[in-house]
Amino acid sequence: MLGAIRLIHAWAGAILSLILAVLGLSGTLLVFEDDWVRLTAGRDPAALSADAAQLGAAANALQARYGDAISSVVFAGGDLDLHKVYMGERFAYAGSGGQVLVEWGGTARAEAWVFDLHHFLLAGTPGEIVGGLAGLAGALLVLTGLIVWIPAWRATCWRVWPTSTRRRDLVASHRNLGLIFAVPVFLLCLSGGAIVFHDQTRAVLQAVAPEPAPALGSPDVGSGVVDWAVALPAAQAAFPEARVRTAGLPPKPGKPASVRLRQPGEWHPNGRTVALIDPATNRVVQTVDAQALGGGTRLQNALYPIHAASVGGWLYDVVVALSGLALAGLGGVGTWSFLVKPRRGRAARSKTRRSGLAPSPPVR
Repeated sequence: MLGAIRLIHAWAGAILSLILAVLGLSGTLLVFEDDWVRLTAGRDPAALSADAAQLGAAANALQARYGDAISSVVFAGGDLDLHKVYMGERFAYAGSGGQVLVEWGGTARAEAWVFDLHHFLLAGTPGEIVGGLAGLAGALLVLTGLIVWIPAWRATCWRVWPTSTRRRDLVASHRNLGLIFAVPVFLLCLSGGAIVFHDQTRAVLQAVAPEPAPALGSPDVGSGVVDWAVALPAAQAAFPEARVRTAGLPPKPGKPASVRLRQPGEWHPNGRTVALIDPATNRVVQTVDAQALGGGTRLQNALYPIHAASVGGWLYDVVVALSGLALAGLGGVGTWSFLVKPRRGRAARSKTRRSGLAPSPPVR
């Protein structure tokens, strides 16, 4: 049984190693995305203001410039002191007054390209599904790897860099690296797969911890141009301790605009507390309090901040970055030790047989 698990672990790891290496390396780069943006797109510390009226003025300026091409604005927060504007396949960074500093399309900027690589493998929805499956498979590899490790636990040490390219040393490096980073790599792979397959994840979590009350339907609203300088303070008034994080324009006429807020204790960087706005009156017509949601929903809301290192401060940033490198290293070292070295061994045995020399019997 153990031999079968070892064989499955090895072959699955060899097949998935390239995808997991890409996901691991790109994920490590995304940990430092905000630092890259500050370095290349400029800074505006005034954009970090928590004043809802000031944020509303910036949103109004952006709305006046781009109109209904905007889908949402994510306000500055955390380590990023610029607002980010989403417009389908176009994006922009803006300062505190709504002045546009950088505008681009698609993956023209480096951080956008890395994001697309990590989330979609540069292949859209099919790439997202492949990446999600690879993440779930990576979590399974961690579990099978631990099973394989149990008989050899006495040989474990802290050395992660192989002392030579011999297969024995490569396997030892793979084993040690996998054991050290087993927990964070498992969490990152599992959360990544759960995020991709969010509907299935929600169904499982709701079965375990359902919502105490059914979700409310979308309210009836009028049409108009949202005055964010009025709407955002109204949304914050509904949750006085929360910070306004996003402004979402109505997806179509007759639908409400949305404001997302982050209450103290929420892990998600943009919060999961929502205030729906009537575009005709700029008033709040419905709210969702993230702190009052059921356990299953709150657990699902925690998956993204765990995966994206949006919680835990700089120390967790370091852990996630190193785990991404470890994931790439595990795939590379594991594949090299399993595929390349055994092939050379098989080639040598084949050459021996062709020469007519029988191999020596094993010493017993």
